[in-house]
Amino acid sequence: MREVISDPLDPRLDDVRDLNKSDKSGEGLVIAEGHLVVSRLAESRFPLRCIVGFGSKLDAYVEEYGDPGCPMYEVTRETLAQVAGFDMHRGLVAAADRAAEPTLEEILRTAKTVVVLEGVGDHENIGAIFRNAAGMDVDAVLLGSGAADPLYRRSVRVSMGHVLRLPFAHLDGGYTMWQRSLQVLRDANFRLVSLTPHPEAVHLAQALHGAEKVALLVGAEGPGLTEHAMKATDVRARIPMAPGTDSLNVATSAAIAFYERQRSRIDFEV
Repeated sequence: MREVISDPLDPRLDDVRDLNKSDKSGEGLVIAEGHLVVSRLAESRFPLRCIVGFGSKLDAYVEEYGDPGCPMYEVTRETLAQVAGFDMHRGLVAAADRAAEPTLEEILRTAKTVVVLEGVGDHENIGAIFRNAAGMDVDAVLLGSGAADPLYRRSVRVSMGHVLRLPFAHLDGGYTMWQRSLQVLRDANFRLVSLTPHPEAVHLAQALHGAEKVALLVGAEGPGLTEHAMKATDVRARIPMAPGTDSLNVATSAAIAFYERQRSRIDFEV
């Protein structure tokens, strides 16, 4: 299924065309770049459409992972640069169709720790949160109002492909209504913890202590969680900060919360 293509206008390359100008997720596609992320796309629930790359990159991929079961198109570096719209030095890119996300009920059936995002609209922050969550035993990411598309190309790349592996689902409702969906988590015995820098919030370790199931709510860079969201949670928690500082990047804050949750689970299970 491997073919050599020299014409950058060849329609077989349309799935990876103009990546620098357009988001293929708007066309119902998922794009992966580089050897590692392409392999994670191939292992995921998203059906592969094609893999495009330099000859040496395709050779290395097939040697390690075998036949991907989809068309493979070999191109030169110059051809791929013209097609993608920039010099793709990693030399390997893949496209896949989107697949239905799991339902909230399916996720909560086995999950012990989830993170809920409100208003996190930066694609790099989304990708970093998924990467941090995957590395620290978070079971799923739930997307509330205003959260960016986790399958956007930049999010996939920054996450190192973990958005393709970690389950995620969207919570229903708009800006002032989506919080009602949190009742499903409460009914499943999750402790709802909202992260805020407010000095009157309890220490994060205290908020997590003794909880078997936890949902960590994280808000947008800058404004943080809305009051509507925090009112829907059980406890407001803060990460202690040194004098003269007030907050951290949202992905960094989430990573600290994930680690603290890991630590609290060890204490709980002991």
